Amino acid sequence: MTLTQLPWAVWCIMAPLLLAAACFVLGKRWGPLAGWLSAPLVAGVSSMLVWQVIEHGPQRYELGGWGAPLGIALRADGLSALMIAMTSAIVLIVSFYAHSYFQPAHGLTRHGDADDLAHRRQYFWPLWLLMWASMHALFLSNDLFNIYVTLEILGISSVALVSLAGGVALTAGMRYLFVTLTGSLFYLLGVALLYSAFGVLDLDLLGARVEAGPVVWAAFALMTVGLLLKTALFPLHFWLPSAHANAPAPVSALLSALVVKASFFLLVRLWLVVFGPLDALEWARLLGMLGSVAIIWGSIQALRQVRLKLLVAYSTVAQIGYLFVVFPLVAMGAPSAWPGGIYFVVSHAFAKAAMFLCAGTIARALGHDRIDMFHGVGKRHPVVIFAFGLAGISLMGLPPSGGYIAKWMLLSAAIETEQWVFMVVIHAGGLLAAAYVFRVLQHAFSSLPCVSPAQGEVPRAMELAPFVLAVIAILLGLAAPYPLMLMEIGDPFALATPAQGQP
Repeated sequence: MTLTQLPWAVWCIMAPLLLAAACFVLGKRWGPLAGWLSAPLVAGVSSMLVWQVIEHGPQRYELGGWGAPLGIALRADGLSALMIAMTSAIVLIVSFYAHSYFQPAHGLTRHGDADDLAHRRQYFWPLWLLMWASMHALFLSNDLFNIYVTLEILGISSVALVSLAGGVALTAGMRYLFVTLTGSLFYLLGVALLYSAFGVLDLDLLGARVEAGPVVWAAFALMTVGLLLKTALFPLHFWLPSAHANAPAPVSALLSALVVKASFFLLVRLWLVVFGPLDALEWARLLGMLGSVAIIWGSIQALRQVRLKLLVAYSTVAQIGYLFVVFPLVAMGAPSAWPGGIYFVVSHAFAKAAMFLCAGTIARALGHDRIDMFHGVGKRHPVVIFAFGLAGISLMGLPPSGGYIAKWMLLSAAIETEQWVFMVVIHAGGLLAAAYVFRVLQHAFSSLPCVSPAQGEVPRAMELAPFVLAVIAILLGLAAPYPLMLMEIGDPFALATPAQGQP
């Protein structure tokens, strides 16, 4: 088989990997330009895979022609195609933002002098593409050990990107490194237990062989805890605010929008495919309880922050909680909660990426991101503040946004299963989100005299990129049938039946 005969699933992984290597080899002068131009190419390859899944259904490819259990398989169904489409769209838009973000503005650089900025720009693009490749590989891999490799690459590239900012970000990056390695170790221990018991690593083969027992329950617990640590579910979120708030703005956007969602995607796959036969009702209730606490506690912490990036980071802690409310709803007999949870992943990804880019743009314009010193920002940068408000609409769950559709699906599942506590928590989370979003808007449109003189002109791309992301977050509510239909290809939630834990 020649390179031109490789399926699109393989190219989705190979293209960003090869381009990352090319950016590194081209060096400081041409590497950043090559990285910026690579983004549309990788997004185009990803769109071809999504088109293939829509036209021809689920795709499976055995690497090297070796089938399971000896070989490694890649599998693309509607769920993985949706995640790849979401990833590529966000990374493409953020890449245009990053190209301007790492350029000096009127002699002013956000992270040191021009030489230091050029050094960071040189290494940003290969790490950026490496992270993109690892996310594609994770969404497509159907082998537990291959997924472990992708988790490691994703974690290491993310840590390196966080540390690019230097200073306080180095400490946050080291904490993030220990967390991601610990989470991967827990996951790998679970993989070892499953392989010792069943002798296979393919997800589908394991799903057909797994039966409840001490070894399986131990593997289930280890892998779940490891992935919860990477997803930053309360109280395992301690590493997230500092890492997301101190990283460069485009990195913060991808960490919050995509990286923490990758481990959640894997957790969903494991619960559906590998551990479906287990009666995990009590675990599901525990996850739902932790998710509920995360929604309330994270929102309250967001309200208390004085820096915009920290506010948005704690908002991520809160929004992650909604994803884990899905588990008890499914276990109590509402499998329709799965599509609602995945749609929340997509809508939140666009909204939160927009918010972090808005924070980065404001920090570039003012030289800081202190909320109480935002007076006059709304008049000087109306597009940025408008984008922040649009993204906030999705976080609040107001129509016609994608967040509204996702929360409506979760509320419908809660009504179906009579889980009134989750209904209250979901509504309370929306009200608290409105409180911290309007707090920012209040200062931005305040009539008080401006206390932060402009630090320089903001490139147009740094205003338009968050606006485009925020508009997509709204349009997801109007175009909801199309992502939901894509999600159904291959019936990825077929195992999400009430029998998994219905009392």
